[in-house]
Amino acid sequence: MVTLSDIEKARETLRGVATRTPLLMDRKLSTDSSEIYVKAECLQRAGSFKIRGAYNKISQLNDEERARGVVAGSAGNHAQGVALAATLNGIRSTIVMPEFAPLTKVVATRDFGADVVLKGATFDEAVAHSRELQQEHGFTYVHAFDDDAVIAGQGTIGLEIHEDLPEVDTVVVPIGGGGIISGIALAIKALRPQTKIIGVQAANVPSVNTSLSVGSPTTVDAQPTIADGIAVKRPGERTLPIIREFVDEVVEVTEDEIARGVFHCAQNNRLVVEGAGAAGIAAIIAGKVELTPDEKVATVLCGGNIDGNLLARIIEQVMVRQGRYVIFKLLVVDRPGNLAEMLNHVAETGANVVEVFHQRAIWLAPLGRVGIEVILEVRDNEHASEVQMHLEKCGYHVERHSQHDWD
Repeated sequence: MVTLSDIEKARETLRGVATRTPLLMDRKLSTDSSEIYVKAECLQRAGSFKIRGAYNKISQLNDEERARGVVAGSAGNHAQGVALAATLNGIRSTIVMPEFAPLTKVVATRDFGADVVLKGATFDEAVAHSRELQQEHGFTYVHAFDDDAVIAGQGTIGLEIHEDLPEVDTVVVPIGGGGIISGIALAIKALRPQTKIIGVQAANVPSVNTSLSVGSPTTVDAQPTIADGIAVKRPGERTLPIIREFVDEVVEVTEDEIARGVFHCAQNNRLVVEGAGAAGIAAIIAGKVELTPDEKVATVLCGGNIDGNLLARIIEQVMVRQGRYVIFKLLVVDRPGNLAEMLNHVAETGANVVEVFHQRAIWLAPLGRVGIEVILEVRDNEHASEVQMHLEKCGYHVERHSQHDWD
């Protein structure tokens, strides 16, 4: 098993390569009785913690292993970490990524110098094809999590958390295959055994709790998740025993909770964080991590490589759920200038118009009138009610359209 000495050696290897990321207080979540901190690995080189483990592994390869070149399977972050680490060591790299990997991660991996192969619909299928390429071409394999050198590299995050917050009571860490939580747990428990380690998985890919209950690494059926970086259907042979021994609890978060975590980081911490990276903060916001008075909690924002379109959709959807975006349906006399007049009444309330749609026949609007569907940005639900009342006082028939969750 990886030791504290291995992790400390990894830190020396990574000196000048990996960024020592800041541990920042989350003032929105912190209270008078508890302190919440975020370890901003989203600001790490290549956008995630993966450079730590990948570089520590690749730097230890012998000349023959280097000459063969390296290969890895990845959903995106390990891809970039391996590509960058290999390039820094002057080694050729081939990375297999799922066919639907975020475009930003694919482009970044190529920019770091890797040959990218898109294969399979999931992380596990990409890994399987990378193993085939290893056999076919003799590449040296760099596993995303089930490797001692990789685990030791990720464990350097635990050293930094302990140094920046020596009295940390709880550390909350996202789990995919288990590499980052294994390294952090080994480091923290060696330095401060009483600190609790809480792992967080996406509820749509609950491989760790399933495997812990079975007693060995088990492949689970997975549903789509916006936390693609932790969408691993089977934990590692090395990592699962470490999780069983050193991790106190593993909780699971829903897609909506992950989205709220991403939104929270952007809105309140001014940090761009991907779904997997926000899993820990999502668990805290959702109340799935039990906090006691005077507790000091740190969570790892393990990656920031999120596609811009997905980030925009997450922000919009969370704003809808928070009552910040509302849809009103109105009937307006169908004459020139009446739409502008209605919008002026909206402006009087301080609401912001996002989109406007005319609806005639499809709504069966009374002849001589036109249906108007308007999407507004408001401060909160109370403000939305004020806007509706004002429009009704101005003589409009107004209906507020409710949003419902899909099954």
